Amino acid sequence: MRLYTLLLALSVIFCTQAQVKTGIEILEIQNFAPLKGKKAGLITNPTGVNSHLKSTVDILHEAKNVELVALYGPEHGVRGNIAAGEKVENEKDPTTGIPIFSLYGKTRKPTPEMLKGIDILVYDIQDIGSRSYTFISTLGLAMEAAAENNIEFMVLDRPNPLGGNKFEGVITEPEFTSFVSQFPITYVHGFTVGELATYLNDQKLLKNGIQCDLTVIQMEGWKRDMNFEETGLPWVMSSPHIPHAHSTYYYPASGILGELYVYNIGVGYTLPFQLFGADWLDANELTKKLQALELPGVMFRPVYFKPYYSTYKGEEIEGVQVHLTDIEKAPLSLIQFYVLQEAYKLNPEKNVFKMCDPSRLGMFDKVCGTDKVRKAFEKDFKVKDIIDLWTQDVKNFKEEAEKSFLY
Repeated sequence: MRLYTLLLALSVIFCTQAQVKTGIEILEIQNFAPLKGKKAGLITNPTGVNSHLKSTVDILHEAKNVELVALYGPEHGVRGNIAAGEKVENEKDPTTGIPIFSLYGKTRKPTPEMLKGIDILVYDIQDIGSRSYTFISTLGLAMEAAAENNIEFMVLDRPNPLGGNKFEGVITEPEFTSFVSQFPITYVHGFTVGELATYLNDQKLLKNGIQCDLTVIQMEGWKRDMNFEETGLPWVMSSPHIPHAHSTYYYPASGILGELYVYNIGVGYTLPFQLFGADWLDANELTKKLQALELPGVMFRPVYFKPYYSTYKGEEIEGVQVHLTDIEKAPLSLIQFYVLQEAYKLNPEKNVFKMCDPSRLGMFDKVCGTDKVRKAFEKDFKVKDIIDLWTQDVKNFKEEAEKSFLY
């Protein structure tokens, strides 16, 4: 019995010990030397924590040789108390009393007034590996502001939860640049945030080709073939609809289609980004069609549910649940197009691009990074008509991206 208890205790220790040390933990090991003698501003949210779930805000605030003088709140706010899409207001952090400046309100880029007296901007936010997630847009805009105001910029690096080998989708075309596609990178981009910052800087992709004085505090122990659950790190909800590490794997599978608000994609239910549901679908027939495609790394099952909010709120609908069995092999961002293809075969009168509010088409295109995908697909609702377009940039982009890899 004692042996069993000892083994159980050891298993708990080893299971909870992270294989990966994030940037903030390496900075702690360095006794914060890169920040010594500098007035620091911190861009972060609830994901900015060490492996013991202590906030980077509190770590830097309590560090004896760090002078943390300002916080900057992206979407959802520094402490995560702001709902999706709602403006973040300037306020004081209730825990530390440090002023918080909003980067998701009247401005999404730090102004000279916000940066007054700052020597270095520090960025510590967990990304999810897909271009349309707004925190990497905040990263780039903050880098621009730092460069324009002669302020150093530091990224405390964190894992890409999809690993570092996954690249999918077209590069954003200039006319479709937006806060959900701020930079010319593929939709699934393969970078850690530190690598992305390095890429933007090296490739002179910031406004007017400006470059900032960039330092990346690299992780220890992270490898490109790791998904987040293999890092041993605790997952902190990065936004309300990304509650789990595996939520990041499903986000690219349905998030583009979700912009039309015609299907319910599990947002508003308990499985965000894992479902495709509507009141005209036949769950069993659609499942059979999708299973017959034998897509690598993906399985489907029929599902019946009633969303608590969002599309089809309070209505009984049906459709399919996506089960990812191998995220390396699965064509994540094409899954939604395969669902549309097979659903259209069963319901050719249901054209989602005509069913949605016309204003949503622009957002769909911005998230795609182009309108060419939608226009090509809508002709016959066949993935074969867009697959070359969707994949054409990947090989060359990855070759360029590798020049900025840090791991």
